[in-house]
Amino acid sequence: MHEFSFRAGKFLSQLFLVSLCLGGKSKTMKSKLSVGLSLLLCASVFVQPVAAKTNDSYFAQFHPLPAPKISGLILKPNDRLAICGDSITEQKMYSRIMETYLTVALPEFQISTQQYGWGGERAPGFLTRMTNDVLRFKPTIATTCYGMNDHEYRAYEQRIGDVYRSNQRAIVESFKNHGARVVLGSSGCVGSKVPWAKTNSELMNLNLCQLRNIDVEIAKKEKVRFADVFWPMLQIEFSAREKFGEDYHIAGKDGVHPGWAGHLVMAYAFLKSLGLDGEIGTFTINLKSNDADASKGHEVVSFKDGELKIKSSRYPFCAAGDPAKDDNIRSAMGLVPFNKDLNRLILVVKKGKAEKYKVTWGDETKTYTAEQLGRGVNLADEFQINPFSEAFAKVDAAVAAKQAYETTQIKQAFRSPEAKADMEAIAVKTEKEREPLVAAIKAAFVPVAHTIKISAE
Repeated sequence: MHEFSFRAGKFLSQLFLVSLCLGGKSKTMKSKLSVGLSLLLCASVFVQPVAAKTNDSYFAQFHPLPAPKISGLILKPNDRLAICGDSITEQKMYSRIMETYLTVALPEFQISTQQYGWGGERAPGFLTRMTNDVLRFKPTIATTCYGMNDHEYRAYEQRIGDVYRSNQRAIVESFKNHGARVVLGSSGCVGSKVPWAKTNSELMNLNLCQLRNIDVEIAKKEKVRFADVFWPMLQIEFSAREKFGEDYHIAGKDGVHPGWAGHLVMAYAFLKSLGLDGEIGTFTINLKSNDADASKGHEVVSFKDGELKIKSSRYPFCAAGDPAKDDNIRSAMGLVPFNKDLNRLILVVKKGKAEKYKVTWGDETKTYTAEQLGRGVNLADEFQINPFSEAFAKVDAAVAAKQAYETTQIKQAFRSPEAKADMEAIAVKTEKEREPLVAAIKAAFVPVAHTIKISAE
C-alpha cells in the first residue's frame, strides 16, 4: 500500500472512532469532523495508482482507481453516435476532432454523429433533457462528459458524490434501456488557477478525482466503457508547463475550458475508449523487386523509378502548428501518443542498397536511414503539411458547420414556442435542415491522389 495512503487511512479510522465517541456533542464539532472525512476521502481510500506520476509532491495525494481495460472495438457499422456533455462539449472541439476522425479514418463504418453539449450543465440536468433532446434520435452509442459543473468548484463533500453517482447511473441505465452502448467519460481537470473560483485548484482536482472514481465504479458495475479524461489531463497539465512554460495551459486559459491542445487530449481519451486500432494504412515498397503495395483503403496506381502513385479513400488526421503553443492540435500530439496509437500511415521501404534515402511527399522532403525505412516511418507524424491536408480541412470545416447547427437545433429550436406547441414537428423540421450539412460532409470526403518519391541520398 502507498505509504501516504496508509497513514491517511489510519488517521481516517481514528477520526471515525473519535466521531463515534462524540455522541451527543455539538453539531459544529460533528460538522468539522465530517468535512475532514470528506477532504481525506479521495486522498486515502483509493490506494492503487493507474500510472507513473510526474511532480510527485503534488500527485502523491491523488489515487485514481484503475480504469477498466478496453477490449475490442465497440463501434459497429452505421452507428449513430451521440456526444453529450456540458460547456466543454459545447465548445465543439473534442467532439469535432472525434467526428472528423471517424469520418476520414474509419469511412467504411459510416458513423453518423451528433453533439449535444450544453453550457453549465450537470448530470441531473442532462438526465432531465436526454429523452427529448437525444433519445428521440435513437443513438446506438453515446459518450458522456460530466463532472466539471457537478463538482461545484469546491472541495469534495459526500452530498456532491451522492448526487453525481445517482444521476450518472441513471443516465447510463437510460441509454442502455434504449439500446445504446455507453462510453462514460470523466471530466477533465482544472488548471493551476481558476480566477473566479473561491476554492484552490488542488482541492477542486481532488474533488474531480473523486467523481472520476465514481465513474469508474459505475462503468464496472454497468459493464460499459470508461474514457479516462481527468487523470491523463491532470498529469499533462503539469508536464506541459514544465516543457513549454507557464503560459501553456492544457485545461484552458480560464482553467476550465481547454483550447485545441486540451481538446486533443480529450478526444484521444474518447477515441481510445472506443477500441480503435489506429491503422490508417501501410505503403510497402521493395526496391530490389521494384514493386509496391498498399493496405485496405489505398490503391497503388503505379510504381516506377522510386515514384509511388496512390489513390487513398482513407485519410490520416492532419494537424499543423507550433508545438510550444496550446492553441493548436499538433502541439498536443507531442504530449499524448495520438499518432502512435490512432494515426498510423506507415511507409515501409525494403531492400535498399543505399544507407540513406530522401522521401518526398507533397511539398516536403525528409531523409531517413535504410534501417528506419525498413522498420517503417509514420507519414502522419512526420509530415505536418501533406497531400491530405487540403481535403482533410474541407471535411473538418463541414463537420464544424454541422455541429454548430446542432447547438442551435437543441438549444434554440427545441426550446422555441413552436416546439412547445408541437415538438415532433420541430424535430422533423430541424432534421431536414440538418440533412444538407450531413450531405456536405460526405461530399467533402473524396479520394486523394498523392505521390511518394524515394531517392538514394
